[in-house]
Amino acid sequence: MICCLNPHCTQPNHATQAAVCPTCGTPLERRLRGRYRPLKLIGRGGFGRTYFALDTDRLNSRCVIKQFAPQTQGTKSFLKAVQLFEQEAVRLHELGEHPQIPTLLAYFEQNKYLYLVQQMIQGRTLYQEIAAQAAYSEGSLRQLLEDLLPVLHFIHQHGVIHRDITPSNIIRRKADQKPVLIDFGVAKQFSEAIRYEPGTRIGTEGYAPIEQLRSGQAYPSSDLYSLGASCLHLLTGRKPEDLYSPQEGRWLWQEYLQKQGRTIHPGLAAVLNCMTKDLVSERYQSAQDVLDDLQRLPKLEGAVPGWVSSQASPSLFTGLDRPPLSGPGQRAGVAVPITSLPTAAEMAGPLSGPVSGPASGQPASGPQPPPPNVRGTGYPHAHPPGSRSPQPSGPPKPSGSPQPSGSSKLDHGSATVLGGGWQLIQTLVGHQSWVTAVAFAPQQPLLVSGSLDDSLRIWNWQSGDLLHSLRGHARGVNDVAIDQRGQLMVSCGDDATVKIWDVGSGTLRHTLKGHLRDVTAIALGSTNCLASASEDGTLKLWNPSQGSLTKTLPGSAGMLKTVALVSGDQRLVSGGLDNTVRLWDAQTAQATRVFAGHTNTVNQVAVSPDGRLMASASKDRTVRLWDLSTGDLRHTLQGHTQEVNTVAFFPNGQRLVSGSSDGTLRLWQSQTGTLEATLPAHINPVHQVAIQCSGGVIASASADKTIKLWQWQG
Repeated sequence: MICCLNPHCTQPNHATQAAVCPTCGTPLERRLRGRYRPLKLIGRGGFGRTYFALDTDRLNSRCVIKQFAPQTQGTKSFLKAVQLFEQEAVRLHELGEHPQIPTLLAYFEQNKYLYLVQQMIQGRTLYQEIAAQAAYSEGSLRQLLEDLLPVLHFIHQHGVIHRDITPSNIIRRKADQKPVLIDFGVAKQFSEAIRYEPGTRIGTEGYAPIEQLRSGQAYPSSDLYSLGASCLHLLTGRKPEDLYSPQEGRWLWQEYLQKQGRTIHPGLAAVLNCMTKDLVSERYQSAQDVLDDLQRLPKLEGAVPGWVSSQASPSLFTGLDRPPLSGPGQRAGVAVPITSLPTAAEMAGPLSGPVSGPASGQPASGPQPPPPNVRGTGYPHAHPPGSRSPQPSGPPKPSGSPQPSGSSKLDHGSATVLGGGWQLIQTLVGHQSWVTAVAFAPQQPLLVSGSLDDSLRIWNWQSGDLLHSLRGHARGVNDVAIDQRGQLMVSCGDDATVKIWDVGSGTLRHTLKGHLRDVTAIALGSTNCLASASEDGTLKLWNPSQGSLTKTLPGSAGMLKTVALVSGDQRLVSGGLDNTVRLWDAQTAQATRVFAGHTNTVNQVAVSPDGRLMASASKDRTVRLWDLSTGDLRHTLQGHTQEVNTVAFFPNGQRLVSGSSDGTLRLWQSQTGTLEATLPAHINPVHQVAIQCSGGVIASASADKTIKLWQWQG
């Protein structure tokens, strides 16, 4: 397979070994500069084309070739273009030292065309994210700013102004979920030597500030304006031109958020407003100024790695290409979005292996520490229902528990007994991002896990065998549960859906839609009842066997993080960003009690098997035990050094276990609030815990991409 490099060829992609292009008759270049094999046209713009290629001198590693074919007139103009191209190549070479800017691999002129060879970035643009998913949360937006502003500070320090920052020019790198700034638009530096095609502008309408659109002038604050306008698009889901009133001369994005029933912190709103001022003199003058103001704000909920679906649209690359913008914001000279990459068979030669480094798209090895402000470091979990016969006072060792097998799926822990008789027996590995949810089946040795890699995995936890790897959620999985018979599994995720699966076959039975934003938690009852909680502030009750909605509860004033059903399924409890827990009557859809006391977000709630006690885990680093019948606070459990993300009762109700961002599990006496044991479980945050129906095994899910199994050896 080879590609025609004639910039005017209408059908350049061919599965041919001929000497000339079958479409236009141009001689085919087998290798540019004797090493780069152009395989496929993947994008085109006003100044040239972008090709997917292999670097034969680097073990056929994948790269991107940008071809510039300016419509110049006269030798002098062309030589000037070459001079500016070389200057820009040197500039990109310097900028390529930054890990969030594509690396320049080569630059040259051949056959009167100019070429840049750059590192390939695998991932999706933020434009594709917002087109396919819900709008960004406040925390996700702030995390994006904190990730991108240092990049802008870096390029501005090098005397470079991007001049076209839009969601289409930011790729979330698949390997580590970091935003990468692409398309520094070498052609934008050719204004002295190239005639722009009719309608082509320096910058994208809606995102570019007025000084760029009127006179072509740009300053560091111009890039900050474009980044701010991009943030407004991501926050609201609407393009900037829909959020600005020319008649009033002001932005209307906050009014739009209010119509959605959403608000953001006034300090963050002030930062965005200052970034998007019309007058250059009224804006921030440097990226560092913006960062300084952001760091003065209270800690906010942030974004999470793995937000992007690992099986959504084909990987994108740095280049001239970008998704077409519909409507008045569409830019001239941009053609079609990137098409799919050629298969190995189409390449007429196998690859020697994946590209090394962060652009390879391979999962980063080792545990991934969370960013400073992460959204939902504790994803809620409904304690998996199951037959819970009374247990002795201490968690017994299950009879006939097998020894860990030698399966490659297991990374056996130390045999050292930790935390008062609890021993690490296995570590299940395989997820490519944070493991956010875990649940045991009540009657079989099955464990289900969910991750921000958008997948669910069903394991035989005794042998460590992976039975099913399920993909159905378009975005990260937040919670999982298995019914009492062990036949149905339910999951929810950031794609605003709840999905019901057959445990035995792994087939998808129902997809439940109705929530407007991320579904953060689910709870399965004993009477064909399913409850879900969402960032849209509502609770919904479903019939899981029919896949139908039965009732919507108004929730609370803020986003909900957790839900649990009380015995009998006639009541349920919820918690979230308003720092309270609410008890609901499922029939009347009314809140009958509010439990106030936490000083920060409630990440998860759990109800004791007898329905008498409720435990709430909070970002304020405590677990609180409440009497459900009276509303009295029984105990405040303190000891975790970071926020508590998850809590679960043992089947006998006499103990509970909590997991925290400090990486530990803590076991407590529910009657006295006494700390019994501390397990140094993970080096990264613990997102969720589950307890096997015998009470003798605990599973912990973590941001280190693993599930660890702990067994009582006392």
